[in-house]
Amino acid sequence: MAAIMRRPLSLTQSLYRCLASTPKPVLSHRPQSTLADTDTDTAGFTVPVVTSLDISAGLTEEQKEYQSLAKDFAMKELFPNMSTWDQEEIFPVDVLRNAAALGFGALYTRMDYGGTGLTRLDASIIFEALSHGCVSTTAYLTIHNMVCWMIDRFGTEQQREHWVPLMANMDKLGSYCLTEPGAGSDAASLGTVARKEGGKWIVNGSKAFISGGGDTDVYLVMARTGGAGPKGISCLLLEKGMKGLSFGKKEKKMGWNSQPTRAVIMEDCEVPVENVIGVEGQGFNIAMAGLNGGRINIASTSLGAAQHSLELAADHLKVRKQFGRPLSETQHNQFKLAKMATKLVASRSMVRNAARALDSGHPDTVQLCSMAKLFATDNCFEVVNDSLQMHGGYGYLKDYPVEQFLRDIRVNQILEGTNQVMQMLIARSILNK
Repeated sequence: MAAIMRRPLSLTQSLYRCLASTPKPVLSHRPQSTLADTDTDTAGFTVPVVTSLDISAGLTEEQKEYQSLAKDFAMKELFPNMSTWDQEEIFPVDVLRNAAALGFGALYTRMDYGGTGLTRLDASIIFEALSHGCVSTTAYLTIHNMVCWMIDRFGTEQQREHWVPLMANMDKLGSYCLTEPGAGSDAASLGTVARKEGGKWIVNGSKAFISGGGDTDVYLVMARTGGAGPKGISCLLLEKGMKGLSFGKKEKKMGWNSQPTRAVIMEDCEVPVENVIGVEGQGFNIAMAGLNGGRINIASTSLGAAQHSLELAADHLKVRKQFGRPLSETQHNQFKLAKMATKLVASRSMVRNAARALDSGHPDTVQLCSMAKLFATDNCFEVVNDSLQMHGGYGYLKDYPVEQFLRDIRVNQILEGTNQVMQMLIARSILNK
């Protein structure tokens, strides 16, 4: 299978051989769109802005290659195993590492230590395509990418040099640790405490609902190293096996069963002082910076599930007959399908718009990421739910993938900030102007 071409021209011969077509030039020579309806971003690139039910509409040829690579991987390696991983609660580490070999382990991390060096829009396109095959597995991949990016963006040169190559290859797997049993939406009130003793931080507290917890290797933990409020929070890198680090029981969940979820427990956990990511007191800002992109990533997985579910529903309506004719000839189903498609295209437009805002540093990035996450996760859930309804009783069976898509994307309305918090952020951005 082909691999994503990193941005620089100095690629290895093995990677060249993996590519299905001639390598494209570096980013500054990105092919220009021939479409009339275009926009120009802050770097001067002409970018198509058309979005439609065709998932490749409005993309550059380079982005179409990324998307095709991800979709092919999804349908060959993820989708055939999706149900088994769900029902047997298998964390498919080997398959994740196969994804990393294609460049999916560090999509928007810089290239100098092994990152793929793509944009947030590119990453959204890829995560959407991968989610056609398995939302749960792709969702973990988005979290790992966020952790890798946080180390790359805020870490020291020594931290970057050590950790980015290991995480880009997914030799080491990452987890993001912000939520606590008593601090969910009000993340700034977290109670995990770290105090300095000699050359170590002594950390006490616990984190809840941690994706990959217990099975992953690197934990970015937000801990209070100073006073109350967000400015007293720092970001610490903990490694599995550190003294005082343990994990709770594996949670039994409605969905996301191809990734384990556990509490991360720190009892006098000893962490080297040099394991601070960024500077002391910067942790809350680092966590929030990660969540802006995380909201786009999670919304992108909802897009993939909704697209695949819509396609499954349309196929089912064409072949399923009742009252002597296909269900596709029933006006109610036609109208419902039209609304589903409209919600999906609108959601995709908002997610890709927010990704472009994040890439360009737009002043309304937080607002747009919140809007995209709110709108896409709510509406894509409705699309999948309507698809299940169109399948009738079959949609409720685990032999049909739509029920798993429904279970797996339900949590997208809760994590990376609940959709109620998204509304608070949007309203605040309006009222504070």
